[in-house]
Amino acid sequence: MRLNVVDLASQVLGTMPAASIPPPLRGIAKFDPRKRAKLGSAPIAAQLENDKKFRELVAESVEAGWPELVASLAEGNVPPAADPVLVAAAAYLTRPPGWAEVIEVARTDLVQSAVAAEGSEREEAVTRLREQLAAQKTAAKEEADRLREQIRAARAENSDLRRKLHDARERAKAAVRRAEEMEHAAEEARSAASAAGTAGESELRRLRERLADVEKQLEASRRAAREGRSIEDARIRVLLDALQDASAGLRRELALPTTISRPADSVAAVTGERPGVRGVPARALADDDPQLLDQLLALPQVHLIIDGYNVTKTGYGTLTLADQRTRLMTGLGGLVAQTRVEVTVVFDGAELNSPVQVVAPRGVRVLFSQPGEIADDLIRQLVRAEPPGRAMAVVSSDREVAESVRRMGARPVPSGLLLRRLGRA
Repeated sequence: MRLNVVDLASQVLGTMPAASIPPPLRGIAKFDPRKRAKLGSAPIAAQLENDKKFRELVAESVEAGWPELVASLAEGNVPPAADPVLVAAAAYLTRPPGWAEVIEVARTDLVQSAVAAEGSEREEAVTRLREQLAAQKTAAKEEADRLREQIRAARAENSDLRRKLHDARERAKAAVRRAEEMEHAAEEARSAASAAGTAGESELRRLRERLADVEKQLEASRRAAREGRSIEDARIRVLLDALQDASAGLRRELALPTTISRPADSVAAVTGERPGVRGVPARALADDDPQLLDQLLALPQVHLIIDGYNVTKTGYGTLTLADQRTRLMTGLGGLVAQTRVEVTVVFDGAELNSPVQVVAPRGVRVLFSQPGEIADDLIRQLVRAEPPGRAMAVVSSDREVAESVRRMGARPVPSGLLLRRLGRA
């Protein structure tokens, strides 16, 4: 009842003019409507108890919301189907004759309802426990039957195993007997083999003599075959020479190397490096000299990665972001047409509310960072994705970006350097 009354009072408090709000509740009236009843329950309840005018304002809200209930309480009747909490709250606020007794009756009804509900819950719990006990008994009986069946199966399996063990022992005895018989037979075979060995030696000598005769006949046959094949050998030699001359002509026509490797290639030594970003002189040219960028762009297969907004805000910061991107794309189109290098421009897309239409020139790749990601992280991912040893140049005046890409093998270039190079073009 207290929570209900405080909630009604907090709603009325939010609709009252500032001048009519009781001074103790003016600070609470500024609270969010959802927090007003929770945070200001104690002051609101005290004001209802001590401020009759404020209580009557809240009672008017109750009369407007539940006129039939308030009218019945004024006549001394309590609707039989009414919520006891709502009846007690309305009686407390409107204060009809005998309102204290009405609250006490409502409290008694709530206690009786709680006792009845508790008893019903206990009965339901006892019923549920009895059902669980019956289910457990059934499950225990099924488990006992299953165990008995397993015991019967185990006994049958034990009898089968004993029978198999007896059969195995009989087979083992028979095997021992057969082994003894085989050993006796082997002894007889050894004796027979010894006797046959003597006869075999005599046969071997006779066969050797026949083999010598056959070899002599074979040698005579080979000499006759060589004499007969001399003409065929000459024809094959002519064909081989023709094929050799044809292969040599084809090798000269295709400019094929004579061999794949030479003996000197197997000797370990230090060879010269191919041109790379680390080979561009760092002290011979100033960091803002366009010739340094020209040397980087002259490297074979170089990948130029550009921090888009870092360059545009350095060169044309007074323009809108769309105009900055358009002007940078225009300059890069001419640069790619001259150098034919791979160019990737990275813009920060964290503040984009919708896709941005960017007309990129041929050969220029435009990327926006995903939500939750900044352009610096996307630049590092692009550098990390390239194979080790490829020439890479990253255009950004951000010191942290420059140091990180340098550690990953790329050459950092200040934004002003690219701006001067585009201006020169």
